Amino acid sequence: QVRLVESGGGLVQPGGSLRLSCAASGILFRITAMGWYRQAPGKQRELVAGIRTDASTNYRDSVKGRFTISRDNAKNTVYLQMNSLKPEDTAVYYCHTNPPLGPYWGQGTQVTVSS
Repeated sequence: QVRLVESGGGLVQPGGSLRLSCAASGILFRITAMGWYRQAPGKQRELVAGIRTDASTNYRDSVKGRFTISRDNAKNTVYLQMNSLKPEDTAVYYCHTNPPLGPYWGQGTQVTVSS
């Protein structure tokens, strides 16, 4: 059974930082690409960042230079370090992977950027 469990969301002021974590189980983590998506109220879910098995990464333009995705294969965990947060980053953030028989999503974690 594949499980993705996110943590680390919360309320932060503009300019602040948060680190999201996603613990994965039921997959061969080290050979599986991982990603973070987000969905704001009334908007479509969008890809924020992805990390491949060789640790190469990709980001949506609006978060480049502010967000960093990383992975720890020993802990089966993927992270999203978010710095210089803006109100428009407010959304539910979801961990995602798409191995054979996938895709799979976590339950989501709320990130709210507000003063």
